[in-house]
Amino acid sequence: MAHSSGHHPYPRSARINQIIREVVSEELVRVADLDERLGFVTVTGVEVSGDMRHAVVYLDTLSPSAAEVLAERRGQIQGSLNAQTRMKRTPKLVFEADPAISSGEAVEEIIRRLRERE
Repeated sequence: MAHSSGHHPYPRSARINQIIREVVSEELVRVADLDERLGFVTVTGVEVSGDMRHAVVYLDTLSPSAAEVLAERRGQIQGSLNAQTRMKRTPKLVFEADPAISSGEAVEEIIRRLRERE
């Protein structure tokens, strides 16, 4: 039996990923205003586990000082997510640098080197 998604254009997990991305992005702006160690970071994506207990928040960059701020403020960001969503269980947030960005940078570096050889 095919599952009809009804009025939702994409699956529940994708909607949850997007909601978390929006809320966490807003919170990171607030945190950056309070603590300059965070700097300017962009949420590039969110991946919630199948059981909705964990969510990896991918950032364009994650310096050691930014990682420290996020570790200190995780509870605040988590609380804000809980307050702004109607999820039964708010996933525990984990912050990581987006591997696609570092891969992309590596590819760009290889291309640059190849062009220099020509």
